[in-house]
Amino acid sequence: MTGDGALLWGLLALPVVSGAALAVGGRRAARMAAPLSVTAAAGTLALGAIAAALRPVTSAALFAGVRAGFAVDGLSAVLVLTVTAVTVAVLVFAAGDIEPAESRGRFFGLMLLFAGAMLVTVTATTLPVLLVGFEAMGAASWALIGFWWGERRRVEAGTTAFVTTRAADLGLYLAAGAAVAGGAGSLRLDTLAHLPAPWLGVATAGVVVAAFGKSAQLPFSFWLSRAMEGPSPVSALLHSATMVAAGAYLLLRLHPLLVASGWGEPVVAWTGAATAVVLGLVAVAQRDLKQLLAASTCAQVGFMVLAAGTGGVAAGTEQLVAHAATKSLLFLAAGAWLAALGTKQLGALAGAARRYRLVGLAFTAGALALAGLPPLSLWASKDAVLAGAFARDPALYGVGLAGAVISVIYSIRAIRIVWLPVPDDAEAGYDTERRGTRRAGWLLVAPLLVLGVGAIGFGVFALHPVSAAVADMVAGAEAASPSWAIGLSTGLTLVAAAAAWRWDVTARLPTPAAGALLGWLGLQAAAGNVVGRPVLRLAAALADFDDAILDRAVRAVGAGALGLARLAARVGEVGVDDVVGAVAAGAKQLGVVARRPQTGLVHQYYAQAAIAVAALVALIVVVR
Repeated sequence: MTGDGALLWGLLALPVVSGAALAVGGRRAARMAAPLSVTAAAGTLALGAIAAALRPVTSAALFAGVRAGFAVDGLSAVLVLTVTAVTVAVLVFAAGDIEPAESRGRFFGLMLLFAGAMLVTVTATTLPVLLVGFEAMGAASWALIGFWWGERRRVEAGTTAFVTTRAADLGLYLAAGAAVAGGAGSLRLDTLAHLPAPWLGVATAGVVVAAFGKSAQLPFSFWLSRAMEGPSPVSALLHSATMVAAGAYLLLRLHPLLVASGWGEPVVAWTGAATAVVLGLVAVAQRDLKQLLAASTCAQVGFMVLAAGTGGVAAGTEQLVAHAATKSLLFLAAGAWLAALGTKQLGALAGAARRYRLVGLAFTAGALALAGLPPLSLWASKDAVLAGAFARDPALYGVGLAGAVISVIYSIRAIRIVWLPVPDDAEAGYDTERRGTRRAGWLLVAPLLVLGVGAIGFGVFALHPVSAAVADMVAGAEAASPSWAIGLSTGLTLVAAAAAWRWDVTARLPTPAAGALLGWLGLQAAAGNVVGRPVLRLAAALADFDDAILDRAVRAVGAGALGLARLAARVGEVGVDDVVGAVAAGAKQLGVVARRPQTGLVHQYYAQAAIAVAALVALIVVVR
């Protein structure tokens, strides 16, 4: 093994091995789980930084003609650093948030395994390895969302998320089958774009479905709402740099496949733009802070998907990095208030930023970045995405611009609420979901300050030398050139921010519209009616067919075999047994007869020999 190979294997093994050890370590591991997990995550970050500089490549034999390939190139280097940095911040926060103490080993172990699965995903160069990463992330997310397994609703939420993303993951199996059928037996990701028709279209469809499911794009968005039942650190990691980012990363990685298919780019671009608008409206109507952030995650990832569909790989990568820092910050701030006040209802959080000012300031920085206000991070990356959309299709730009304006509304609304004066009866709204501690310790606050620097600092993406360097690193191409459209989006963003600060748009929504948006447009119920119920009915019909036809046929064959066995037994007893008995009796009688001449008298033996010779001579004479 080369030094580069050892580095890459170490990068992947450290979180996976340490996570597995903590997860099964029991109470003994629980006592030291927090510091050990933070140490392992920091070590992984250090290895990731070295790997980003050295760009290692390695592989191992997997199947005949197929290798498990891993590599850190320009795009995956950015993702490796993003994932590991956010993981360290989230685990530090979790050290001050997760109780009871005896569950810590399992929690921190699962978080490391989850991060390790994402690292496998972003470094994979072959489909089997990518499948392993996707499947492991799905399993870990199920365990983390339903971490408090004693509460049925949390377990059901984890199951909903797992089944939805798992169903979409089947698209990768479809793509793998198409690759084999199309002659790409090595299953390398970079060979998919060269598949012949019709396998090229099949592979593209599989990849797109898998990506949409993982990134909670329409129509799969509802699972992200249910995932809010998990602990705050899980939401921060899952919805910022890992699971939801994995689908967008896959589309950015396989952009050549979208181009080669002919239809992949427009389908992906319009789905991303539509999700940015529709889920942005859902976020506007939410009354729960984590639900608002979840819907906004779908919308913001929609911009990454839009970038993948318009060839803006560099812009999509910038959006992914800026969103990871911003959204992990916002989820952790919501978690800090939940830990302190025992609620995440927006109405009850009125004045929360005044009570906990450091948390409030960090949340405000993140929300302003989420709104896309200059000169913060998502302003730079979002405008880069819109520039690429405008160059491809002005209509697409218009829809994306609408999504950007909507993001201002829900972001400013959240800031407005948390900075309201603290109500006199504020205590009545607290402790509705857990018993609050009424304090925000340094373990909860410190990661917010660090992530706040990222949410603000990634605004440097707006500088042309920086954006050009990113474009050259991840795509080997020039960044999209600014245009008058960028100034338009910035101007509309500022106007929308002023309006959202002045008026509460949610209060003006018609009741039916507000109810539909509050319930995420009934997407889960629709999925149940369109997919769930038909599948269950088909399963019931197949079960009836099994009982009425297959089971009866099997039972009939079994009964016939038993009948034949009984008949054979009777024949054996009546016929075969009698024949065998007769032969045995005859043999016994012959034995008795044969013993009679054996008297021991020599003269009788001579007489018997003479008789035998005479008989033999007589036989010869007769025969001749």
